[in-house]
Amino acid sequence: MAVRTSEAEWKGNLREGHGTMKLGSGAYEGSYSFASRFESGKGTNPEELIAAAHAGCYSMALSAGLSKAGFTPTRVHTSAKVHLEPVEGGFGITKIELSTEAQIPGINNDTFQQQAEAAKKGCPVSKALAGTEITLEAKLV
Repeated sequence: MAVRTSEAEWKGNLREGHGTMKLGSGAYEGSYSFASRFESGKGTNPEELIAAAHAGCYSMALSAGLSKAGFTPTRVHTSAKVHLEPVEGGFGITKIELSTEAQIPGINNDTFQQQAEAAKKGCPVSKALAGTEITLEAKLV
């Protein structure tokens, strides 16, 4: 199966240092810093990239499940909020909130909610992050 790579480089100490992260595909390269990770400074951070990966994975997993169930979604839009908070011994990702809206012709809300929950459990990124609380708000539009 596929193996995906990315890389990061950090220069300097934690507070004043800076780094860059780069996706193996070349689709993204950007800077990060203490301020962009723990405050509201310019640049990205690992948690933002995890949020993007989770939102993308979940949207695809939901679409796949719906297709297997005989429904073709017109649109699935997902956002993910990754919470980075102080924990014993440092910082940790304590929670991920998924929120999705989907347009799916011919489906009822009960079936949609079942598919949405199944996608949350079955998405490979959800599985990789299983040690973190993951919540879901799913809305059929």
